[in-house]
Amino acid sequence: MDTHRPEAHTQEERGFRRRLTSYGDKDFALFLRKAFIKGAGYSSDALDCPIVGIIDTGSGYNPCHGNVPQLVEAIKRGVMLEGALPVAFPTISLHESFAHPTSMWLRNLMSMDTEEMLKAQPMDAVVLIGGCDKTVPAQLMGALSANIPSVQLVTGSMLTGSHGGRRVGACSDCRAYWARYRAGEVDEVEIEEVNSQLVGSVGTCSVMGTASTMACVAEALGMATLGSASPPAPTAARMRVAERAGRLAATVLLKDGMKPKDILRKKNFENAMRVLLAIGGSTNGVIHLTAIAGRMGIKLDLRDFDKLGETTPVLVDLKPSGMNYMEDFHRAGGVPRVLQELRDRIHMDALTITGRTLGQELAAYHGLDFEQTIIRSVSSPIYPTGGLVPLFGTLAPKGALIKVSAASPSLLERRARAVVFTSAADMAARIDSPKLDVSESDILVLQNIGPIGGPGMPEAGLLPIPKKLARKGIKDMLRISDGRMSGTAGGSIVLHVSPEAALGGPLAFVRTGDEIEISVIKRRLDLCLDQKEMSARKAEWDETHGGELDAKRGRRGYEGLYMREVTGAEDGCDFRFLSGE
Repeated sequence: MDTHRPEAHTQEERGFRRRLTSYGDKDFALFLRKAFIKGAGYSSDALDCPIVGIIDTGSGYNPCHGNVPQLVEAIKRGVMLEGALPVAFPTISLHESFAHPTSMWLRNLMSMDTEEMLKAQPMDAVVLIGGCDKTVPAQLMGALSANIPSVQLVTGSMLTGSHGGRRVGACSDCRAYWARYRAGEVDEVEIEEVNSQLVGSVGTCSVMGTASTMACVAEALGMATLGSASPPAPTAARMRVAERAGRLAATVLLKDGMKPKDILRKKNFENAMRVLLAIGGSTNGVIHLTAIAGRMGIKLDLRDFDKLGETTPVLVDLKPSGMNYMEDFHRAGGVPRVLQELRDRIHMDALTITGRTLGQELAAYHGLDFEQTIIRSVSSPIYPTGGLVPLFGTLAPKGALIKVSAASPSLLERRARAVVFTSAADMAARIDSPKLDVSESDILVLQNIGPIGGPGMPEAGLLPIPKKLARKGIKDMLRISDGRMSGTAGGSIVLHVSPEAALGGPLAFVRTGDEIEISVIKRRLDLCLDQKEMSARKAEWDETHGGELDAKRGRRGYEGLYMREVTGAEDGCDFRFLSGE
């Protein structure tokens, strides 16, 4: 284990003396900075303190971050209790439901914003406040690239609501009720009633969606304090976690100067992968964790997930793989309880931001010696092996992914006819047409919703069941795309097919009537065409669509940058120029 730690900063390098503006006169730069900060009401004593920055991602467009003002105050309290100076500052804030075309389109921009603000402004350590799906990976990516001492703090999950005497919560129940509405099982009055109950408070989705997954992943990586992922957003426990994050940043991180690249090694990412698999985490977690590791120059392969999945059962009974909610997960012990169950399969010597190993942190953690049923033992799992399975084959040469723990087993070993939609717009126009030539035994295929084709790889991979089939009681069909789906969704959905259709991957060649064969057992996904026909279709695609990609890459601004630099799903959809050595 690499135990190198950088020397602590000297007094002259700390606080407001750090990262001085380039005026060509260092003393004048400090003089001017002091003048302006005194104008904000700071005393000379405050200017001599070490600084803990606090990234404030509060936004009127982000209900998942609705408790950020309270978190900022709690962090400030923790920082000041340890004699340091807290300074909050804003960055981009992303919410999945308030970003067009998708928040994934802006994840890398948020990571760049985070990185550059950490490098530009004077601070000795930072607390990153994130919550909604793309914010935590963006912050971890940016913090790794900036490489300053960092603590990840999540906003926490929302509380559940109730409808018809049953608990409901975003967003698995959102999707379930909408499917029932499309099937004619729920009328317009009831769908409006349940709409007012699905989001019980501010905070992230109350199930094991992408936000909850990334909260758990950050804790398993060692970038967040133990027990910090699960306390719900409106609770006193969440505020105490925030205060603890501030104290940690102002003590251990300032004293030892522990930077992300001093902490994270391949073993940390293997622990995070184990936890992602054990919690029945979001398929999006695979893309985000791959991107985070890429900032370290660590390559995570879909086969890495598959190998670990063979010995990592799904232990957490939460929607969409189970039946419960994040409130229940928290009461059952949260991530520390999962780590305790996996203790023989994880790297206990992996370092954490406290300066201690994961094993030392877990040994010192109390309050897990009680009976509960939400987090199972490895001998009595929800699902026997990892819930996320990669697929390779002639349809997905670079891989695809399916969440088998939320799929119908009867749909995972079969050969069937494809019904193809060439884009999200094409799907929207035809999916509910009474004239659509489709049966329940068919495979629905959606093209051109990948990183470039979407653009931004939108969460459109959960194709709706065609209305005429839904109203016959069909609840699930095999669906395939180069896009993503929400971590709150379930069903037999093959995602992240790579190379994507917009790059001329084999998915672009599929036509209605072709046969596709899937075998989860063999990890295969194949388009049943001979090589001669595949070559002919590729030549036809090149002639018809070959210039479209060049046109997209020639566009102005962020759009052009994105189109030129974004990688495929197998590399985390990061920008090429941001990857680590």
